[in-house]
Order: sequence, then C-alpha cells, then structure tokens
Amino acid sequence: MRTFSAITSRRPFTLLGILLALLVIVAFVLVALNASTSGSSPLQTVVVASKDLLPRVPIPADSLSLRSIPVPATYPKVYFASVQQVQGMVPLVTINSGQAVSANDVARPNQALGSQSEYLPIPKGYVALTIPTSEQQGVADYIQPGDYIRLEMPYGTFVYRTTMHRIVTASNMAVLRSPRHEQLELQACHPRFFATHRYLAYAVPIRVTPRGNGPVLSGTELAAAR
Repeated sequence: MRTFSAITSRRPFTLLGILLALLVIVAFVLVALNASTSGSSPLQTVVVASKDLLPRVPIPADSLSLRSIPVPATYPKVYFASVQQVQGMVPLVTINSGQAVSANDVARPNQALGSQSEYLPIPKGYVALTIPTSEQQGVADYIQPGDYIRLEMPYGTFVYRTTMHRIVTASNMAVLRSPRHEQLELQACHPRFFATHRYLAYAVPIRVTPRGNGPVLSGTELAAAR
C-alpha cells in the first residue's frame, strides 16, 4: 500500500514533466518555422542579360530577358522591371549572361561619356591610374587621416600619409580636378557594393625611394623638385 501511494504521489510531477517537454518541442518547431519563413526573400521579376553585354555598347532589346529572383525587401531598388527601361542604355562594366542588370552597372548614352568627361583633364606632368582590386584588398573606405599608404611602382616606392577624407555624390566629378600639387586621391563606392556616393581619401607624399641607387626624397624635397 505504501509503494502504491508513493507512485501515485509522483505521477503529477511525471505528467508535468512530459507536458513541459512537449511545450518545449512545440516552441522549438514554431521558432524554426518562423526563422525559415523570415529568412526567405520574396521573388521579384527583374531584367537580366541574355548574352554578355560589353561596356560602352548600347544594349539591344534582344540581349535582355526577364527572370524572377529572390530579392530581400530591404534591398535598394536598383533593378529594372521591364526590358524597355534598359534598352538603349550603355553598360559601364561587362555584364555577364544571366546577370541581373542594376542601375549601378548602366547609364544613359548622354551620361556614360557626356559632359562629365570635361571635368577630368590630366595636367601636364601628372598621372591618373585605375587600380583594380579584389574584395579583400579594396578597403579604401576604411582609410582614416594619419594612415600611411605605400605604392610599389616599377621605378620606385612612394609613401603617403592620409590627411583627410570626405563623402560626395557619385555625380560630383568636380572633386577630381587636380589641386596643382602632389597629392594622392583614392576613391571607393559608398556605401560598399553600391555606387550612389564616393568615399574620397586624400594623402600627401612623405617619402620616395627610387629603384636602384637613387637618393631617397622626402615630401618637401619632392614638392620643391616639382
């Protein structure tokens, strides 16, 4: 009789434990289902390239098609919804077949090579370089005043110290005008992976080491030599 009484007294706790375990399992399943639903992006019909599109060549309609791709709701509105919106535009970079066409990759013909080019004269004695980088190397938007930048060239090593940085709109080409003195200006898209703005970092030379047995020049000596 005592044994039966002990078993009976423990039964409510056993049932309570089973109920709690079931509640935990149900809660886990609900959380997993909710995470799966929130993690999936809605489909959006966008314009994609049906063949490789080359830079500065107007895009014909037969090189475009529509495709539904997952696009997060918070993603910037950079894609096109109809072929007519893209037809006749000019790629700024190579757009591979099957790639979605974004507003960052194309421009209207009068914008691709138009009046902006007049803001980019290169003065005599100065050089402009485009240096492609990988995602790991392209960290121009991390450069801060006081940072040092070293450029390795076939004819020497140039060391610069960053003096300032600023953010401007992508259409502001006037900031690229030469200051008429020795200055390194680096730019990167801002925010990262988009081209609505530019992050500009400015640096002045502090040391030049020519290849071979040439003398090492300081920034002051370099400015005087020019």
